[in-house]
Amino acid sequence: MRTTVNRRARRTAVVLAAGALVLSACSSGGGGGGGATDSAGPGQDKNVAANYSIGTAADSTGPAPTPSGARKGGTVTVLQRDAFHHLDPGQIYYGDMLISQLLYNRSLTGYKIGTDGKVKVVGDLATDTGTSSDGGKTWKFTLKDGLKWQDGSPITSQDVRWGIERLYASFETDGPQYIQQWLSGDGTSYRKALPDGPYDGKHLPSSVLDTPDDKTIVFHFLKPHADTPYATAMPNIGAVKADKDGKQKYDNAPFSSGPYQVADYKTGKSLTLVRNQGWDPKTDPIRTQYPDKFEISFGHQFTDSTRRLLADQGPDKYGMSYTNAVAPEMVEQVLKDPSTKARRLIEIQPYLDVINFNMDRLKDIRVRKALAYAVPSGQIIQQIGGATAGKLATNLVSPSIQGYQPSDPFGKKAKPNGDPDKARALLKEAGKEGQEIVYAYANTDVQQKVSVVVAQALERAGFKVQKKEIDSNVWDNSIAEVKNGFDIFRTGWGADWPVASTVVPPLYDGRVISDGAQNYSHLNDPAVNKEIDRINAVPDVKQAAPEWMKLADKILTDDVPAVPTYANLQFSLWGSGLGGVKYHPVYGYPDPSGVFVK
Repeated sequence: MRTTVNRRARRTAVVLAAGALVLSACSSGGGGGGGATDSAGPGQDKNVAANYSIGTAADSTGPAPTPSGARKGGTVTVLQRDAFHHLDPGQIYYGDMLISQLLYNRSLTGYKIGTDGKVKVVGDLATDTGTSSDGGKTWKFTLKDGLKWQDGSPITSQDVRWGIERLYASFETDGPQYIQQWLSGDGTSYRKALPDGPYDGKHLPSSVLDTPDDKTIVFHFLKPHADTPYATAMPNIGAVKADKDGKQKYDNAPFSSGPYQVADYKTGKSLTLVRNQGWDPKTDPIRTQYPDKFEISFGHQFTDSTRRLLADQGPDKYGMSYTNAVAPEMVEQVLKDPSTKARRLIEIQPYLDVINFNMDRLKDIRVRKALAYAVPSGQIIQQIGGATAGKLATNLVSPSIQGYQPSDPFGKKAKPNGDPDKARALLKEAGKEGQEIVYAYANTDVQQKVSVVVAQALERAGFKVQKKEIDSNVWDNSIAEVKNGFDIFRTGWGADWPVASTVVPPLYDGRVISDGAQNYSHLNDPAVNKEIDRINAVPDVKQAAPEWMKLADKILTDDVPAVPTYANLQFSLWGSGLGGVKYHPVYGYPDPSGVFVK
């Protein structure tokens, strides 16, 4: 998932930095308590990578644990900066919407988050995380008893099939595409298997997607996929009731399978969710249903939401934000206020920022190494908001990813602001002293500040820097063009699930270099491509995790397609009248599914 100027996504590309975002996974951070922990402090190492496991059938049964002091009743006020692009779970790929859909949408599997922050992948609509056969190419799921729609009708395997087949329709463009591609082909070629979705009465053959009875769903993938329990936790791999599917209109009126349902939606202004009487807590190990309603309003800048939540008055006492971070200019005020200690969190997110090196233009590895040594990661972090916004990154994998191991080939911990002497020596060795670098950056306030410290650091290292400011509205498309004319530029990326199989292949597989693709550095190393295929075929996610880490380190040291700068942190604040707020490590934001009004 790429990060963008306005919000963090699992998919779109980026421009950002704390204080300018609403990320689907990241921003500034800082405090501690309220179900999450910041005891390690900003920028400190936590063993977050070891927090994930696959749950059992017993873990997949409901009800979800009752938070201490929980009671029914009340209204939760949610203050958001950016309006939601979609309510249709098939179209959701941004952090704010990923968090919100947890309240009204259920997937085949999901993430059960303990009070200790540990995460288990469990069955959500399904009784467990699936059973594989045929070497991991075939996956079978069984639906739980007692699943109902908001109108009280049963949720069946045919509803799940409909929910998946509608993803093949041309209007479903913004959501994840893993399952469709695994079933029917890479890229957008999968659409050919069902060009109009299920709307003209056609379906995928049973040899691809089978529903032999009302409770059973069987996926027949083209290749083995050990990550399937994670992929089926994406919001689009759930149920949609055919007679409630208004195609594009479903974006404004999704039919609920979760504890809440849409009562009122004013596009761009507000969303009201109320209790879904058809939801049975006995079937749900993930969610609760304590508040009467959630009142979500849009248009609140970070300063506005921080000021209101800090004041803790009236409805704001029962307020939170899914993705608005504490405003950078108010960080110290919040941290120094003892009343916020139990109602704030700072957590590391699944997003990592890097500066990419265009390998089509920068062919000498010594030049790329010189750039890597020269980049002032520490100064970049200061420009985006400091220690509550980013944690120094030293390799290409976020510390939140399973299998993460610390490594630091460019000595960033010892010299976070760069090593110009080492860089100069490499340039001299290459005979490239004074090499001109075209440095592209987005014209946001934050990235303009970042561009100053980066350009100065490169010049100290012996480079000549040509800065090229790009309109943030076209940034995503500009950097994704293969012949973009840039030597270096920033991107951010977050794993779709906490395994590097959703990081290394999309960013560094040389077979996916094309306009719009995410191999921004244009790395095409046959040895890397071969290793990607080998690790993808490993039948066990835990066995594959350290292999991805080894490959990421090899890419960084042997190819140097980019230099990591920082892992994103989220600093959230909420009202004192709320309990049960916890952090969602996979989505990177506070989780509302266990919240209650005190």
